[in-house]
Amino acid sequence: MEIKRNGSQPSARGPEDWFTGRVRIDPLFSVTDAARAAGASVTFEPGARTAWHTHPLGQTLIVTAGCGRVQREGGPVEEIRPGDVVRFAPGERHWHGAAPTTAMTHIAIQEQLDGKVVDWMEHVTDTEYQG
Repeated sequence: MEIKRNGSQPSARGPEDWFTGRVRIDPLFSVTDAARAAGASVTFEPGARTAWHTHPLGQTLIVTAGCGRVQREGGPVEEIRPGDVVRFAPGERHWHGAAPTTAMTHIAIQEQLDGKVVDWMEHVTDTEYQG
């Protein structure tokens, strides 16, 4: 058994190459020799969002606070709220983030394949974000 105590892992600011706006990433668990899943709690300030990206084995988001937005390529911008669970299929191009006037926090879980959990692409434009 392993317990990671609250506050034992430092928060990090979301890199500008991957995010628009202010984003805080709080690691929860990482890939190990025995497991390929990694998870983090991610908080987006109002208007903040990821860049377009994919995950080789998909991604699951569990919204824990606030109000956010998600979109898969070719689909509409969808609103998400606490308790919502979003699943992106392997290789599905998508983005996610906060609503324009409300912060949003979600737990993001993804699995590693051949040493990679995500492929980052270009930033989401303001027009794309507005839907």
